[in-house]
Amino acid sequence: MDIATARTFMEIVRTGSFVNAAAALNLTQTAVSARIRVLEEQLGHQLFVRSKSGASLTLAGERFQRFASDMVFAWDNARRSLASPAGSTTVIALGFEASLWNPLAAHWLHGMRQTHPDFALRVRIGPATTLVEQVAEGTLDAAVVYGAPQQPGLAAELLMEERLVLVRTGPEIAPLDPASHVAIDWGADFDARFRAAFPDFGEPMVAISYGPLALDHLLAHGGSAWFRRGFLRPWLIRGALQLVPDMPEFPYPAHLVHGARLPDGVMVCLREGLRAAAGATLGETL
Repeated sequence: MDIATARTFMEIVRTGSFVNAAAALNLTQTAVSARIRVLEEQLGHQLFVRSKSGASLTLAGERFQRFASDMVFAWDNARRSLASPAGSTTVIALGFEASLWNPLAAHWLHGMRQTHPDFALRVRIGPATTLVEQVAEGTLDAAVVYGAPQQPGLAAELLMEERLVLVRTGPEIAPLDPASHVAIDWGADFDARFRAAFPDFGEPMVAISYGPLALDHLLAHGGSAWFRRGFLRPWLIRGALQLVPDMPEFPYPAHLVHGARLPDGVMVCLREGLRAAAGATLGETL
């Protein structure tokens, strides 16, 4: 069980219903129900009795409440104790989707340390759905993710738009041969655009959901794949990969997702730092 689940449990107890807890946490009722269902499966006990009037604790739920409360209390204390390191004026906790962080996060960290050395920075890498939930819960101030997720209480603004380009390991590689092409999960929008551009493309022998792993496989075994152009620069310069000419490039927009936790002045600094990092990232493309 994670802190988000414990906090969800405690919010249902506090508000008396799954619906009220979902509203308080800026989550859907489906997400709240899913968390509690997983928790009940992990514990092997039903924790709530749901009715038209709300939700009440079972005997097992009453016993578990003390542990959940202690966990949330300990976590909040830990966050507060780490929130303001000596010499810092503020803390920014920023998440980057795993497929987007390199080199964007490195540029952002470098720029922020130069322009705002009094800011304490906390960076987390993870899947988009998890990061957006953490922004909604308040454990992250903001996150950079692919697409523009719709979440009550959160704003999503376009940060940059990279391009996904087709590369191969050598001119002898047939770029759209299912036997050598590596399919990477770039999201539903990319998949729809790819299928529209290549309706007759068969199922590839290799499909990988994580870009860096796909790159390692490609370099070791040869083949072709679509990657973010900014990420590929070192391998293109070295000649380890080659751009395939006359192939479509697909948009890959990154959005900054945030709530209203940061003061306006700090949010301006965060936004400016990310825009500068985005500019540096896009400036590295060939």
